[in-house]
Amino acid sequence: MFITKKALQRRTFLRGMGATVALPLLDAMVPAMTALAASPAAPVRRLGFVYIPMGAYMKQWTPAGGTGVLGDLPPILASLAPVKDQLTVVSNLELRNAYPGTHATSNAAFLSAATSKWTESTDYELGTTVDQVAAQHIGMGTRLPSLELAMDLLTTVGQCDNGYACVYQNNLSWSSPTTPLPSEAHPRVAFERLFGDGGTAAQRQAELRKKASLLDFVNEDIAKLKSKLGPDDRSKVSQYLDTVREVERRIQKAEAEAADSHLPDLDRPIGVPAAYADHARLMFDLQVLAFQGDVTRVITFQLARETSTRTYPEIGVPDPHHPLTHNGGSAEKLEQVAKINAFHVSLFAGFLEKLKSTRDGDGTLLDHSMYLYGSGMSNGDKHDHVDLPIMVAGGGAGQMKGGRHVRYAEPTPLANLHLTLLEKAGVRQDHFADSNGKVTELLSI
Repeated sequence: MFITKKALQRRTFLRGMGATVALPLLDAMVPAMTALAASPAAPVRRLGFVYIPMGAYMKQWTPAGGTGVLGDLPPILASLAPVKDQLTVVSNLELRNAYPGTHATSNAAFLSAATSKWTESTDYELGTTVDQVAAQHIGMGTRLPSLELAMDLLTTVGQCDNGYACVYQNNLSWSSPTTPLPSEAHPRVAFERLFGDGGTAAQRQAELRKKASLLDFVNEDIAKLKSKLGPDDRSKVSQYLDTVREVERRIQKAEAEAADSHLPDLDRPIGVPAAYADHARLMFDLQVLAFQGDVTRVITFQLARETSTRTYPEIGVPDPHHPLTHNGGSAEKLEQVAKINAFHVSLFAGFLEKLKSTRDGDGTLLDHSMYLYGSGMSNGDKHDHVDLPIMVAGGGAGQMKGGRHVRYAEPTPLANLHLTLLEKAGVRQDHFADSNGKVTELLSI
């Protein structure tokens, strides 16, 4: 370990004209006395949420058996085997406040557990979402208190679902009952939000045309920093910056492909990878960078939107997602739904493996994070909100023990899990939305 008399601040940045790059946790950020005692810096707790629409084929989602050790993973969750020891599946959670059972209320209630005001206008009202409660406590010391991402960039307004305003389907995060937070689906804009100073759309386009790397603007700072670091820290910085540059390269490649296309870009913004999986992996990689650089500690990600008619020919599903969920119990259609569910989970599994392979202090990013993955709907054919597909991954900086299945005998509020995750993130509250307790099985650490 490289020891200095004066440790680097955890909030150290590389700065250049129009660019700010946060750094991963380095040994040199550990105070000298702590380093001499060979004690790692206190791990940062991070909280993330990933939303999938229209529920899941629960027969292929739910593990066998009751509460206890997580045994063989069911087909939809099979790709999570490499991180099974840091995975907990929670069965029979419900969202009572999502009824009368619409796509809009499913999305809106997922993180709020609140009732959506029935309106088609701008007098919408919901509730502060769990991610924003966390951001108010653990996000204030970072450059971005929270980061909201999505896969679909939509500007629909007005009524989207049975008299409910589109805002309920478009936004997962609400910083107050009347303030939805828009999500960003464009990788370049999300990248600039994390590392650049932004600017107007015209200014961003002018910068894109230069095709210069963000890191080119901070070369001087990089050289100065490396001269002060030991070999291990220099290696960490180099690996991190290589990842930043690789994400840039993939964004620029997507932009070039879009610019070279002679077809009108009607369904996706310019610069977004044409393949869904490539786009999703890029958005997940941005989350890895955001946590690694401690740019934010709270992230939400809408992996697909309610009522999505996206097709997935790459996995043998040429039919649109939403109509497949209205299957009347058709075995053939349910198998197609299960393929989509498994595909989404596989993308999440790849992301978790990257978190697991990324060092962070005395552990990994996965050790020091908690990610809730799931939906506000269970059976897409019935539009019900009981026995939701829900799982939690990560070690929570020593607060979580995985490899378990928690199955409730009676429907239990999803808000109980939200309240429990807040507590494990260091946010103490007596209740959240319609909670009536905590997930005690997760409190036994």
